[in-house]
Amino acid sequence: MLFVYVFEGNPTFAPQVKAILDEMQRRGDVLCTSVFTLGEVLTGPRKYGQPADVTRARQFFVTSGRVELLPFSVETSDRYSVIRASTRVESAGAIHLATASEFGVELFLTNDKSLQKLSIAGIHFIAGLDGKIF
Repeated sequence: MLFVYVFEGNPTFAPQVKAILDEMQRRGDVLCTSVFTLGEVLTGPRKYGQPADVTRARQFFVTSGRVELLPFSVETSDRYSVIRASTRVESAGAIHLATASEFGVELFLTNDKSLQKLSIAGIHFIAGLDGKIF
């Protein structure tokens, strides 16, 4: 997951993801993700006893105004079930895709090559980090 690359300081992908986030902010794009993402990002710091990183992640996602956290609703669960029933996408990926689909996300970024091959109703583009996005 792209946010984990940034928060864990992945040397290969964090700089590229940071550049995308900065460009999105410069352009005034709305960065959104499933509320499930916050749980995923908080897991590592909690597992390794890093309360400062928990606070930093919560600040970025909840109070910074840089991210719109999208809820997982009853309608989203219906989309989730369609994705799970019709593809080989695992639960976490299906949660992210279903949420993006429910809210009509323009661009879904993922480093998961199997997700990049999918066409999901409600998502305009699914792209990876290996090509020029902006």
